[in-house]
Parts: sequence; C-alpha cells; structure tokens
Amino acid sequence: MALPAPSPIHLLRSHSSAVSTLFISTDNERIYSGDSAGQAIVTSTRSLRPLASWTAHTDSLLGIEEWGSQIITHGRDNKLHVWARPEESASIRQGPATLSGLSTPTICYSMDVNALNYCKFSLLVLAEARAQEGLLAVPNLVESALVGNPFGVRYGVISVWTDQADIWSLPSRQRLHAAIGDTLDTSATTFSDSRSGSKSGIIMSMHLFYSASSASSSSTSTRELCLLCAYEDGSVALRKRTAPENKQTVEGRGWEVIWKSKLHVESVMAMTVSSDCTFALTVSADHLVGRYDLLKTQEGASESTPSGTAFKTKHPGNGAVAIRSDGRVCAIGGWDGKVRLYSTKTLKLLGTLVHHKQGCQAVTFASHTDRVTLCEDLKDDSGDEDEITIEEKHARDRWLIAGSTDAKVSIWALINFEKTSSA
Repeated sequence: MALPAPSPIHLLRSHSSAVSTLFISTDNERIYSGDSAGQAIVTSTRSLRPLASWTAHTDSLLGIEEWGSQIITHGRDNKLHVWARPEESASIRQGPATLSGLSTPTICYSMDVNALNYCKFSLLVLAEARAQEGLLAVPNLVESALVGNPFGVRYGVISVWTDQADIWSLPSRQRLHAAIGDTLDTSATTFSDSRSGSKSGIIMSMHLFYSASSASSSSTSTRELCLLCAYEDGSVALRKRTAPENKQTVEGRGWEVIWKSKLHVESVMAMTVSSDCTFALTVSADHLVGRYDLLKTQEGASESTPSGTAFKTKHPGNGAVAIRSDGRVCAIGGWDGKVRLYSTKTLKLLGTLVHHKQGCQAVTFASHTDRVTLCEDLKDDSGDEDEITIEEKHARDRWLIAGSTDAKVSIWALINFEKTSSA
C-alpha cells in the first residue's frame, strides 16, 4: 500500500517562468535552478535565500550544473557557458530574500552547441586530473549546421535533425570525438512535424560515463568510456569507445554499439543513470518506465536476456526522472504535476507527492553524506553564524527537490525507504 503524501517543507518562489532544470551541489549546500526565460538562480540550502541570480541565456535553460569552482549552463540559444561560481558568505545567506543586489557570476568561456532539440549536456568529471578537467557530451554540432535551419522550407532549407553526438574536452574546448552515432544508417523517417531524419530521431537525453567494471582501474588505457543515448523513437543505445584514450575520432569511428533497446512507444522525455553507473531509467509520454542494465555486454544482450525491461505504471505522461544516490528509490515527475516515488528494483509505487498544479519538468535528490564528513564540515563552519547541526545536515540528505511549470521549486523531506524499497 502506498504511503500517504506529505507536504513540501519549503517552497522557492524566486522564478517568474517555468522551471526547466535543477541541480544540487554534491555537498548539498546549494540548489541550482533554471527557467524557460533563461534565468539561473543559486539558492542556499541553509537559509533558503538566493545567493546569485542572473540571465544566463536568451532562451530556456536545458541544463545547469556545479563543476568545482564553476557553473555550467546550457540554453536553447545554442550556447553553453562556463561561469565562475560567486563567493558565498554568511552576509549573503543572511541578507534579505530578494533577487535585487545579488552579484552576477563572471563568465569564463562559452561554446557554440546544438540546441535544436531539448537534450542537455552530460559532464564527466575527470577526478584523477591535476587541474579541473572534464569531458562534455552534447548533440553533434557540425551535422546540425550542415542540415540548415530547423524551420525548413520556409527559409529555403529542408531540415534534417540528427542522432549523433560530440564529446569535448574542458577547459581546452577541444573536440575529441565527432558525430558518434549510426553514420551508416542513411535511411530517413518523416516525423509528424514534417521533419525528416534517421529512424531513431533526435537525441532526447544522454549520459557520458566510465563503465562500472573499468572505472576503478588505475590505468587510463583500460578504462572503458561509454555513451548512453535516448532517442525520439523511444529507443536507447549504449556505445563504448574502442579508439585509444587520447586519439581524436570523426564520423563516429572508434565507437561501437554494445546494445540497443526500444521499450517506449513514444519519445523518451527523460533519462537518468544511477550514481554507480550500473543501471539507467527512462520515462516517456506513455505509461512505461524503462530500466536498462549498463553492465550488459554485447554478447550478453539477447532476446532471452534483454538489456532493458519495461515496467508498466498507471500514470502516462512523465517528463522527469531521478535516482537517489543509494540507487534504491527513484522519483518521476509527471505532466499532472505529481511526483511519484518508486522502488528502482521492482518499480513498486512507494508514495506520491502532490503540490504542483502544472507539469513537473525537473526532479533531483540531495546527495548522501556520511557522518564523518559532516563532522569535518561543521568544524570548518564553526565561525559561521548560519551554521547548522549534524542532525540538520543529515536530514538534508533526504531532500527531494522538484521544479514545475508553475515557476515554483518544492523541497520535500523523505522518509527512509530502507524496508519498503527492499521488498
């Protein structure tokens, strides 16, 4: 039996447009939110006051993420910006809860990217690097430029949207791998809006990661870089790099498909990957939730043991999904404004969070932090008038944050699903 729904413990009303993306820092200190007008806001989880607010893009934000001392934003204006994260002080957290007078982050550098679809970037942080370095996956840029304007024949160009991806190195902004995808598939499909393109359609979501079986390896030559892509036709494909670690590739060379799976009858609207990169979940306009085994090899995926499993729910129309850091519980944001909690193992409904009256477009869980780390953090905060207790920090680990087209961000304190989710 599903648990009764609680009420949100906090509501953030800083946005005036539909909230389109959310992110919480790994130390659970800052909430990042972006909206359909291009506004980005950083909020302290201690005081729930805004720390920074600025117009990051001229169009809707697709993604926002904290990266060390920087912030990455990705907008539908075909730009990706990297900003210097503003200094945080107790005076800012304790100031008035208004957006006026807040400093605007300084832009470090920008990149031209393809934002013809709604696919946000995927950042893979290189933890072993001496400096702050990372790999960035985005929809293919060159191919989109070649096919012309997305508004088609009205502008004298027939539009063809692609299913390919690029991987860039940051901060050097060097493209390492170009046009990863089915380059040999030249067949085209006409979609309902008169576009033509590959059978799989455009990339709707992507995730770049090192395979769980190789991520712990100390040798860079043995690490297996993987790219998981979800598509417009409801399919998901997992690819791995076969080229040497530092070799640049073009036209999809040096990458091979591990498996493909098509579970949805509608376009994939959102995808998320567990923190240990062992499985992924997808949601769509249909009533299905797709679960994919990221440890499945090319030889192991077959009709008898498929790489993906479709779970039926009673609730069609979903636009956001997130997995808790322990991998046991997932949250799915619906077009009806409700957030539903499920066991990731059985997809059993654990509870429903009801507050938003309009569609939920973004959900994210706070990160789990152990008590040793919490004690060390409290020592560092001993001079901060806005310090919080270990119990308060531990309670913050159980937060779930949701963003809606009603321009509000809701914060929920979840119970411990330890017994329920193991069923």
